[in-house]
Amino acid sequence: MKAKGTDAAAFLKRAVELGAKDAKLIPTSRVFTGEWVRLKCQFGCGAYASSRNCPPYSPTPDRTRRILDEYRHAILVHGDGTTGIREIVVKLEREVFLAGCHKAFAYACGPCSLCKECNLEGACRHEDDSRPAMEACGIDVFATARAAGLPIEVVTSHDCAQNYYGLVLVE
Repeated sequence: MKAKGTDAAAFLKRAVELGAKDAKLIPTSRVFTGEWVRLKCQFGCGAYASSRNCPPYSPTPDRTRRILDEYRHAILVHGDGTTGIREIVVKLEREVFLAGCHKAFAYACGPCSLCKECNLEGACRHEDDSRPAMEACGIDVFATARAAGLPIEVVTSHDCAQNYYGLVLVE
């Protein structure tokens, strides 16, 4: 994957410079989706239906799979929560786009917190920085991270280390 002389290694390095713990280039065929993932949002997340980036407003798993299939590569960005994954992937998406990859698109993690209350009836107030969460779109973050050799475990208490992931589609 090359864009105007910039190779994937430069994008991976840039993700780390922006605050990620790690970043890996993966084939989109190794980004896993499932209908069950959105059930975890609907039955278990207090942010369900509170943001256009969450279900039922976010793309369905079927639509997400079709979108993923329009790309060959993605950058999986790993963080530990000290730096916001949303900010990292949005900045990286823009840099990848400006490097000539016109289809670049980012997925964040977790509910959007850019507004105190989402404008569900009108335009997004933060369309430049707002991106749907991977899990809200049906991406199985656990299977995707594990397939990439990156750490992720079920968090069983507040003392457990957490791993956060974002994704930037690149073509």
